[in-house]
Amino acid sequence: MKKSDLIAKIADKAGMTKKDAEKALNAFIDTVTETLAADDKISLVGFGTFETKKRAARKGKNPRTGEVINIPAAKVPAFKVGQGLKNAVK
Repeated sequence: MKKSDLIAKIADKAGMTKKDAEKALNAFIDTVTETLAADDKISLVGFGTFETKKRAARKGKNPRTGEVINIPAAKVPAFKVGQGLKNAVK
């Protein structure tokens, strides 16, 4: 499903215009992005949790040259699925 398809579904289910649904979806995405950038998390009971995780620095190998390289530590976004969503997908 593409973003435009998701906007159309949201608009249909919520009884709103596609323009309003797009604004709501963009606001949700912006809020999640800002919250994760601030090292906070968002928990939606039954759906899941958006959070950041720290990935440790490690050694890697350049597949083209075989040279060993250092991969720096990073903060990465993660999503942990809630029980309600797990059960709905089964």
